[in-house]
Amino acid sequence: MNIHEYQAKEVLKSYGVKIQEGIVADTPEAALEAAKKLNAETGTSWYVLKAQIHAGGRGKGKVQETDSNGVVLAKKLEDVAEKAKNILGGTLVTIQTGSEGKKVNKILVAEDVYYPGASEPKEYYLSILLDRAKGCNVIMASTEGGMDIEEVAEKTPEKIIKEWVDPKVGLQGFQARKVAFKLGLEGNAFKEMVKFITALYAAYEGTDSSQFEINPVLKTSDDKILAVDAKVNIDDNALYRQKNLAAMRDIAEEDPLEVEAAESGLNYVKLDGNVGCMVNGAGLAMATMDMIKLSGGEPANFLDVGGGANATTVEAGFRIILKDPNVKAILINVFGGIVRCDRIANGVVEAYKSIGDIRVPIIVRLQGTNAEEGAKIIDESGLKVSSAITLKEAAEKVKEAIA
Repeated sequence: MNIHEYQAKEVLKSYGVKIQEGIVADTPEAALEAAKKLNAETGTSWYVLKAQIHAGGRGKGKVQETDSNGVVLAKKLEDVAEKAKNILGGTLVTIQTGSEGKKVNKILVAEDVYYPGASEPKEYYLSILLDRAKGCNVIMASTEGGMDIEEVAEKTPEKIIKEWVDPKVGLQGFQARKVAFKLGLEGNAFKEMVKFITALYAAYEGTDSSQFEINPVLKTSDDKILAVDAKVNIDDNALYRQKNLAAMRDIAEEDPLEVEAAESGLNYVKLDGNVGCMVNGAGLAMATMDMIKLSGGEPANFLDVGGGANATTVEAGFRIILKDPNVKAILINVFGGIVRCDRIANGVVEAYKSIGDIRVPIIVRLQGTNAEEGAKIIDESGLKVSSAITLKEAAEKVKEAIA
């Protein structure tokens, strides 16, 4: 589960991570009041307005309606409301949103932390995530923080520092110091970075996160270390014990079909193809998607109905797939192990009759327990549904359906 920057910063602050202070607002008037409050609390006279969407690249992104960037600087209090108006309610298009963009419902009004001083401010990159290949968490850091970190990783990978953490002992002090040293820090900035990394790792583990990305981490001109941005992804499987974090979920930022599927107990991910697929089991779903591509189609979704599929879950899956206008055919691929094939077949027939006007071809491939009985139910239903036993047969029928 993703959370917004302002929420992520609240979480970090609760673990002792120093952040760029800010106040969230959902109207231009609220943004102005937030700026006034920040001025009183921090003394800042410049204000950074940041669109709050679940996507990166906001600084270079554009609001379609006003051509404003997703992150802007107001150098006067009088400019805050107008600049906020140019962002709020608009559609922000970034490199990560695609051409459709995302609507901006909230902005973060933050203090200016790039103030003059004894030295120039310096941006760093810092993230913590799970290295699945090594089976442990890894801290990644770079001296090249900022908006172009992806380009740094691609063209100069030697500038990415990696420090793996043994899960048996956790983060050790020498490891935090090692990262700070490799970033070229010294004096008070070095000490502050060590504290920052230690607190950040504690926050990562304490929140059951799968990713923490702070870009940039800022060394201010007076050697403070602050999180200026924060991207946090919480492990969905751990939300049952993270009630406060679960409450931060913003459904408006998620795909409506994926939200509907989750409410029906289905594992659904929308894709860009033309063949909808409904499968019982994640591994079989992946194989089914490969089969669709080999038949000349493109999968329109990943949909796992689970081992206890019945007429209700099949109907819910149908309704979700059919809401995608790109779908030209639906392939149901079921292995009858936990659930019998005849039960699935009856579920398909009942769901079809319940929904009524289905205008795309449906291919049902059944294999396993009572596969022949299931195929007979499909073939004798009188509905526009064709059955298949083998993967090859199912692939050929998919190819015919989308031709």
